[in-house]
Amino acid sequence: MQINAQRTGTESPLTNAGLSVLSFVEGAATATINGVRGAGNAVLSLPQLERENVALRAENQTLRTQNERLHELAAQYAAEVSVHPIVETNPNGIEARVVGYPPENESRTITIDRGANAGIRKDEGVLAQGGVVGRIAAVSPFSSQVVLVTDYTSRIPAVTRRGRYWGIARGNLASVRVEYIPQDAALKIGDVVVTGEGRSFHSGVPIGTITRIERGDANLYQTAILKPAVDLGSLDRVVVVPK
Repeated sequence: MQINAQRTGTESPLTNAGLSVLSFVEGAATATINGVRGAGNAVLSLPQLERENVALRAENQTLRTQNERLHELAAQYAAEVSVHPIVETNPNGIEARVVGYPPENESRTITIDRGANAGIRKDEGVLAQGGVVGRIAAVSPFSSQVVLVTDYTSRIPAVTRRGRYWGIARGNLASVRVEYIPQDAALKIGDVVVTGEGRSFHSGVPIGTITRIERGDANLYQTAILKPAVDLGSLDRVVVVPK
């Protein structure tokens, strides 16, 4: 077959087959050599790769910590800025930070980080962004206890912003009840109730929004149930205003 191919000047099938087999063998040999060489380089690089991996993990942890810190600083800044309008309206107000809630939750109170040394006195009003928080119940040199507007002992003169109907806002644990509103008062769901002029607050500070209306059996008074104007479960910064 080779002789005939040479005579006729054509490619021999044996030559083509041989070249194909040789090419396959050479490719396999090259791949094997490259694989062995790559594996050797990888083995030699393992210590360096491990050091780089450790360094990257440490850098990642540092960046994660910095990110969490930045989020906390942003939240603190937002809380501080939220009470600035209150201070502008009440120049003698004292800014404070909430530092504790009662774990047993028997009373609706909070602790703030300002006390008598900062000029805080008992029965002064406490405000936050949105409206009324409560009043100062007890004062120590460096901290004070605040009774929230939802506490059972809380009593605040209240008036509806629309219609100017008067009542007494009393805490009801998770809500506020405005009692002794005249039966003929045209209350509506969504009406805003604000403070009347009193010992702890000036008039016009939001207490909450009416969510339900209850009518008494004697048909003399009606009661408005309020959703507090301030989210009392997530307080951070407050302002104590002089009584």
